[in-house]
Amino acid sequence: MTTSPSLLSTVEADVAWITLNRPDQRNALDIPSLKKLHALLDDCNADPAVRVVVLTGSGRSFCAGADLAEWAEAEARGALESYGWTETAHALMQRLHSLDKPTIAAINGTAVGAGMDLTLCCDLRVAAASARFKAGYTSMAYSPDAGASWHLPRLIGSEQAKRLLFLDELWGAERALAAGLVGEVCADDQLLAATAELAGRLANGPTFAFAQTKRLMREGAQRTLGEQLQAELAAGLLCGRSEDGNEALRAAVERRAAKFVGK
Repeated sequence: MTTSPSLLSTVEADVAWITLNRPDQRNALDIPSLKKLHALLDDCNADPAVRVVVLTGSGRSFCAGADLAEWAEAEARGALESYGWTETAHALMQRLHSLDKPTIAAINGTAVGAGMDLTLCCDLRVAAASARFKAGYTSMAYSPDAGASWHLPRLIGSEQAKRLLFLDELWGAERALAAGLVGEVCADDQLLAATAELAGRLANGPTFAFAQTKRLMREGAQRTLGEQLQAELAAGLLCGRSEDGNEALRAAVERRAAKFVGK
């Protein structure tokens, strides 16, 4: 995998750590950063050495959302509606949401707008105690444009989603935890360690089955119960025929811990 100045990446113990690295811009997302992150996620999904992906930010912010300097420049040349940020961001959000590998957002600071939406596209969210969440759209007289209107009602319910979006409230980590916006809050200096522990548990698990589970959950809302049961049957057959499925059965018979390989 490649590393650029605006995006750092490393793979340790089957976990890809991706760090947004524009601290002076609070890790705001310009079009080059969106494209580089999209390409890096593609690389992670195809790399058998990667079994879990962690996304975090450098400096004091996780991500401030869209790069307003790029936005203002596009407006100045009359290209605000056509310069391509929204389409590029949407492609990235879809790629992150549909990744086969388990994903974790390690939220080290403020997550605003599309920065918050990045965390919503991840499977699991671990927040530092100093993390803050803000939709940011209605304060700029905009409606959501990077997936918040889809994810938030599903994660925290319609009324809490409307509070966060309509009133553009700034939520601290504990309120986010109480609402279900994140799954865990830890001390700032423990964020990476807590995330690494969670990522390790996932990396050691049956990641082939995780991929099937993610797909079932993504697609299940569009099916009837009968259709979903058929999809579960098909996915279960794939899992049963996988190397991990065979290993799980052998380990159960031999009364030992299974060693999964993600295939």
